[in-house]
Amino acid sequence: SHFVMKDEHLTLTLFDIMERYIQVPHVEFAFLSASHTAVGDKETPDKIIHLAAGLQFSEFMSVVGTLWEVDDAAAKHVVEAFYKYKFNQDDGVMDCTKAAWALNCATHAMRAKVPLEQRLVFIHIGV
Repeated sequence: SHFVMKDEHLTLTLFDIMERYIQVPHVEFAFLSASHTAVGDKETPDKIIHLAAGLQFSEFMSVVGTLWEVDDAAAKHVVEAFYKYKFNQDDGVMDCTKAAWALNCATHAMRAKVPLEQRLVFIHIGV
């Protein structure tokens, strides 16, 4: 599994992340809003670690990923609402243990703007 950057010739693999960030003590949270970040690759079924799980294994305490294709406009709405709830705390500090709660609030808040199948695409892994 790997991330393809804006310049499609550049990739970031799970190995790159594990090699570079496993020693970083304060890596807590990742939000992967691209499509299929929490599912395996059909073409390489022997690689059972998807991007979201790979980040968690790389010591990210909390990861949000997607189970299937997500519409860009829907992702934008959910991500904006997520961060609104995530940072709408008294101290303004990000707490990775609030990610599941923030995702739940965000997907419920977007009922009028985002279809159900596009709200269900997001999952939380971790604490």
